[in-house]
This record gives sequence, structure tokens and C-alpha cells, in this order.
Amino acid sequence: MIHIRHADENPHEASEINVTPFIDVMLVLLVIFMVTAPLTTVNVPVDLPSSTEKPAPRPDDPVFLTVKADHGLALGEDDIAADAMPAALATATKGNKDERIFLRADRTVDYGTLMGVMDRLRAAGYLRVALVNLQGQEEGGAAGGTP
Repeated sequence: MIHIRHADENPHEASEINVTPFIDVMLVLLVIFMVTAPLTTVNVPVDLPSSTEKPAPRPDDPVFLTVKADHGLALGEDDIAADAMPAALATATKGNKDERIFLRADRTVDYGTLMGVMDRLRAAGYLRVALVNLQGQEEGGAAGGTP
């Protein structure tokens, strides 16, 4: 008697995980995220509010850099030129580039001017910059107050 063996009588189980569908799904997700990531940025004009949080403790001798309404700069109480800012900051901080610089700006100063001053600070090596606002007041409150 002849016994004919068919290929499906002794099935061999695959002991490996088929990762092809997993790779296909990951590639599709990668493409989706690459397409949608630029769409998540917001280009909406915003009027940023002031903070009502309690102020953080100030150092004993803070260094204030102020951008005035006419886009002029003042270090502490003294007016300085934009070109002289790195030298004036080095004198005020005694050469310590890790000292925090408190940056104040008039409400009428545009965002581009403020970013330009921050770029100059970064170029001068001062990376620790704190932005100062009126503490403890809601937006539109009294104009007076201490920064």
C-alpha cells in the first residue's frame, strides 16, 4: 500500500514574529506625523496677560536691563547704547555669565525688539534671563506697582 503524503499533513509552526505589518504601520504613522507636525503651530495674534502668581525671591543685587518705550536700553538706572551692552553687563555682573539678568520692557515695545535684545544677551553669553512683569495685578488693573 502506498501512502501519499500531502504538504499540509505536517504543518510546521512559525516560531518567528512577522514584523512586516508592524513596520508598515510605523511607516504610515511616521508619514502622518511628518505631515501634521507643521500644522500644529499657531499663528494667532495674542495679547499676553500679566501674572497673578507670587513673585520669586530676588537676589540681593539684581541686574535689571530695561528696554524703554523709545527702544533705548538702560542697565539699572543708567542709559546704555546697544553696542555697549556686553561690556556694561560684564561690569555689572563682575564677569559672571551665570548671573540672572532681569529683563524689563515697556508695554509698547514690540516683540521683535525684545527678541533682538534677548539675542544680544545670548550672544554676549548671558543665558539666564528672567522676564519681569507687574506682579499681583490682573491685566488692565492699576498702572502703578512694583516690578
